[in-house]
Amino acid sequence: MRNQKSLSINKISKTLGINWRTAKKYADGDLLPKEAKRKRSGMMYREKWGEIVGDWLWEDQKLKRKDRRTNKGIFKALQEMGFEGSYRTVSNYIQEWREGREDLEDETKDKSYERLIHPPAEAQLDFGLMQAVQDGKYRDVHCLVMTLPFSNSAFAIPLPAENQECLLHGMKLIFDQLGGIPRTIRIDNMKTAVVKPRNRNEEAAFTQEFLQFATHYGFEPQACNPYSGHEKGNVENKVGYVRYNFITPAPVIEDLDHLTKLLQEQLTTDRQRIHYKKQVPLQELLEEEHQYLLALPEEEYPVFKEEKTKANKYGEITLDKTKVYVPKGYNYSQLSVVKYWDRFKVVSPHGEPLYQDNRPYMHKNREIPWQSILKAWLSKPRAVSYSRYSAYLPGRLFEYLNISNLSIRKERIQWIIGLLATYEMNEINNQFYELLSGQSDELKEPDAHPYNIDWSKYDQLQSAPQIEGEGK
Repeated sequence: MRNQKSLSINKISKTLGINWRTAKKYADGDLLPKEAKRKRSGMMYREKWGEIVGDWLWEDQKLKRKDRRTNKGIFKALQEMGFEGSYRTVSNYIQEWREGREDLEDETKDKSYERLIHPPAEAQLDFGLMQAVQDGKYRDVHCLVMTLPFSNSAFAIPLPAENQECLLHGMKLIFDQLGGIPRTIRIDNMKTAVVKPRNRNEEAAFTQEFLQFATHYGFEPQACNPYSGHEKGNVENKVGYVRYNFITPAPVIEDLDHLTKLLQEQLTTDRQRIHYKKQVPLQELLEEEHQYLLALPEEEYPVFKEEKTKANKYGEITLDKTKVYVPKGYNYSQLSVVKYWDRFKVVSPHGEPLYQDNRPYMHKNREIPWQSILKAWLSKPRAVSYSRYSAYLPGRLFEYLNISNLSIRKERIQWIIGLLATYEMNEINNQFYELLSGQSDELKEPDAHPYNIDWSKYDQLQSAPQIEGEGK
């Protein structure tokens, strides 16, 4: 109408019964195609939840894959903070966040294995390295996991090392939790149990101590073929399941016994879920499997290892790659060291106890990298309130940093970073008020001291006139 009939905008407007501006727009405007702008919407973008999840994922990128949060773990943590959305909402957001950040896996290899059929009372055993936080420091935990593939049930015992004493002690605790003994237990070629791996012509040769332990409990040990972890794939998967669902982020524990109880409670609750294939609860399958288990022996098996050693001229012996001083140790040409999973004792040739203590690895821990964590918080101060590391901060310092004013929060983070050059985090917490006394008013804001007392109120009570007849 505009180009072919040369009508005016007014004529087009009256003819079509539309607004003059609309006629002008479509008659004289350049109607070029434009790409649709996809505006992200939803509660993950409108509210704080997307920022929180993004900060968690950004934080986890610095960790090993096995220590990162799972989608399920992130969803549970959000629910504890009051999140009302669905698991699918969180998963979709995480997928969008991760796009372009991780390399795609190589799909050229055929990774499938032959499906195995597992009879009742057949078990698989393996160690998995995990970590917890004890006394404000990281502690490596060697978690012994045993699974029963028939019921898909799992049992886990945290241990300080993977030596033979820890292996046998952990198996004893698992048998007690299970209330019976599996008829066969499949393991990999760990040196604490296998002397010589199996090959085409010979079966695997087990250590004398492990065979003696297996004979006492009555189970048949089976070793996998070399480089064939898929032969115990159930426990391989379960080690990751325990790590991602129960020990990520690293839990704060009092000691290994505390962590043992936590894992037992969590795995007992986990057995209420439905089996992925048999569509019945795991606990029901485990109860069915119990009738095939061997009974626990009446006599407890003592787990220890005795070795001969000699002290150097300084009276030291080497235990767990650590020099240990033994009083009067150099007086004897030979000493006996009796090693238990958590402690040891040194005995003279005449049977006289010379020294006993916890094994050196019981005190072994790693510092939490607070310098790098706090520097990351400087760029994202809002993340302090919900960071995985916040739970590891000593109480006073958490209250000190958990302030709504972000500019003051950054100043306080910077102050602690400076102190870490001289003090450890626990020392800063113990000497907190002494170190704070010379700082600025912003750093000493009253809400940083939740335990401060307003003594003026007590002064007013003391100076108030006493009513006649009132008791003292």
